[in-house]
Amino acid sequence: MPRAPWMAVVWPAFLAAGVLEIVVFAFIDPHDLHWNDAALPLSRQGIYTVAFFVFWGVALASSALTALLAMSAADINN
Repeated sequence: MPRAPWMAVVWPAFLAAGVLEIVVFAFIDPHDLHWNDAALPLSRQGIYTVAFFVFWGVALASSALTALLAMSAADINN
């Protein structure tokens, strides 16, 4: 399998983060979230933004690992 272009990793991760954002915040109100027994000092939009980038980072790591594991040893060593 040829080396995956970077968009083949980033785009599915972006889509997965968007879906995860919708699913999570359909059930959780951002102002109900707490960190160390204190409410988060962000607006709802700020919490949505931070959460999206966290979800995107996790999905990006997963997609990148999948692309890495799909590569042959010859592709990795070159």
